[in-house]
Amino acid sequence: MSATNENEYPLPPATFEFLTASLKMQAEMQLGLLHFGEESERPAPDFRLARHTIDVMAMLEAKTKGNLSTEEQRLMENSLTELRFRFVQALEARKSEPAEVPPVEDANQAGA
Repeated sequence: MSATNENEYPLPPATFEFLTASLKMQAEMQLGLLHFGEESERPAPDFRLARHTIDVMAMLEAKTKGNLSTEEQRLMENSLTELRFRFVQALEARKSEPAEVPPVEDANQAGA
């Protein structure tokens, strides 16, 4: 093992809970729910990527069925339920936003 660098920080334990939380946070970022910086810098949701992350979590839930503790199973189920709900909310919010309309040219300026 190498000597510890003073710039290194401790990493969280590699647990199922950490994996679930990491994937959930990734999907929330992809939905534009988590961001860093000013409010005006909020990224647009990437629904395709968010859907893929949610699908990966659903696959993980199916593949681990019967091998998780009650707490781990609840965490996965609750995370998926919340993400699916927030996905639909974000999609509906995007649909209800007015489309950006280019400014209309002034008739006097167009003929000049």
